[in-house]
Amino acid sequence: MKDIVEINRKEIVVDAVLDELDNVTDYISEYLAEMGCSTPMEIKICIACEEIFVNIANYAYKEMGPEVPRLACVSLSRDPSGDNVQITFRDKGIFYNPLAREDPDITLKAEERQIGGLGIFMVKKSMDKVLYERDGDENVLMLIKKVKD
Repeated sequence: MKDIVEINRKEIVVDAVLDELDNVTDYISEYLAEMGCSTPMEIKICIACEEIFVNIANYAYKEMGPEVPRLACVSLSRDPSGDNVQITFRDKGIFYNPLAREDPDITLKAEERQIGGLGIFMVKKSMDKVLYERDGDENVLMLIKKVKD
């Protein structure tokens, strides 16, 4: 994602625990409001961000020892046009590329589907772009969504 241009970048670093979810979503909502994002679009983006943060809180550090700081960094920026928000999640948890997982077969009944994968599927469908890279010891996941016409 080194070719992504970020303007008006802000970031928050929090403990990767569910108790921080409201702080993260409030921070994202404030940024989106500054961009002039509509309420329905803000809700859509915040739901996707909630899914990503909850996954980090629940799984990123699960198999790591207590000596590892359990942090999540969420940065927000705009593209050069100012029309698209770019939300980047970083953690130093175990390597995991959620985009490598096969999408669930949503034509099957719920009880016939394998468990897991529906959240990231929803994120991919609701965002314009979802990008992942492993940068050194960090998982980096970027969501991009057009918020202005």
